[in-house]
Amino acid sequence: MLKIGLTGGIASGKSMVAARLRELGAVLVDADALAREVVEPGTPGLASVAAAFGASTLTPDGRLDRARLGALVFGDPERLAVLNGIIHPLVRERAAAIVAAAPAGAVVVQDIPLLVETGQGKKFHLVVVVDAPDDVRIQRMAEHRNMSIDEAHARMSAQASRGDRLAAADVVLENSGTPEELMQAVDTLWEQRLTPFAVNLKEQRIAPRTEGPVLAPADPAWAAQAGRLVARLQTVVPRDVLAVDHIGSTAVPGLDAKDVIDLQLSVRDLDAADRIAALLADAGFPRWPGIIADNPKPAHPDPADWGKRLHGNADPGRPVNLHLRAAGSPGWRYALCFRDWLRADAGARTDYVAEKKRVAGLHETDRSTAGYAADKEGWFTDYAAPRMEAWVQRTGWEPPSYPDDERADDGGADDGGAGTVNDAAGGTVSPGTAQS
Repeated sequence: MLKIGLTGGIASGKSMVAARLRELGAVLVDADALAREVVEPGTPGLASVAAAFGASTLTPDGRLDRARLGALVFGDPERLAVLNGIIHPLVRERAAAIVAAAPAGAVVVQDIPLLVETGQGKKFHLVVVVDAPDDVRIQRMAEHRNMSIDEAHARMSAQASRGDRLAAADVVLENSGTPEELMQAVDTLWEQRLTPFAVNLKEQRIAPRTEGPVLAPADPAWAAQAGRLVARLQTVVPRDVLAVDHIGSTAVPGLDAKDVIDLQLSVRDLDAADRIAALLADAGFPRWPGIIADNPKPAHPDPADWGKRLHGNADPGRPVNLHLRAAGSPGWRYALCFRDWLRADAGARTDYVAEKKRVAGLHETDRSTAGYAADKEGWFTDYAAPRMEAWVQRTGWEPPSYPDDERADDGGADDGGAGTVNDAAGGTVSPGTAQS
């Protein structure tokens, strides 16, 4: 099933979006509704709240006096933490039961007001944020909730900042216009991204790519997008994965590239890569069929030296190549060193962009990037390799190393995450793998 985390600040329009997604066919898990449900009369949750905050938080008929409880915890971080410690585990338990009961292939939307504050975004295939400017939200709270300006500001300041929410978003639904415009945006998201994503996920297939080598201007958002993907992968892979790196052209600031995020998962060996293939597929990264090695180069004719596993993204809205390589292998080293060399050498960046544009021009009518990638191989071997080797000798660039511990053998991590996340690394240079 496709798991969507939905959030937004107060008066952003999140509830409207949740209701529309349910109309379209999503299984909706409403955290606010569950928070009310777990403190109904007779529940363990209500008993715990009364024990922590006193019988004065109950009405004469034994229900929770929400106004009284709100007055006790609002503006008091310690008391609010106590309340959250009671309510949040109960809500998560109930939400997990609803998700588990959803049919295969369903789109499950979890409406979580505090998704960003509680750091839950990495648990979902996508995070959707409903957004509106602060002044628009204040106006809505004044008009529809009879709040004063000061009260509106106080409510907003008790939540994550708008910037923090946007930083956590894979999808932003902008809601400063009419309700009809918002509903149209939701319908488009459902039809063009969520529905095909769910189908691809169920069938464990990569989202189709039919576009040739179109180069996009360097996008500063690529780094943040990669960071969210890395965090997601850390929650699903066992400790067979030693590190997750953003590689390729999108990892080099200022470099034009195909709009494809390349990530590298460092594993002890390719047996480990095969063991985690099903976990990656469930996380939205099915395996490309038949890809077991990088293109062998003349200097390294043995394809086994360049072995890898390649996964892609089932999400039609964000193409991703996920390279699984054994730490210390030639392809692993090349991917890391090539990125770091380009980051450090402005001349190399200029020359690489020129080569990419030249080859892209040769394949501008192609329906795939296969020919584009093949025609760049000579540049990697003849031009890049000796210059990178000289840069390594000049700078002392070295690869990361990983301690020999039990992580590769225990089949999983206590925290459910990879060993490390790298954004800079090193190693001796060999011609290796085509980069975007």
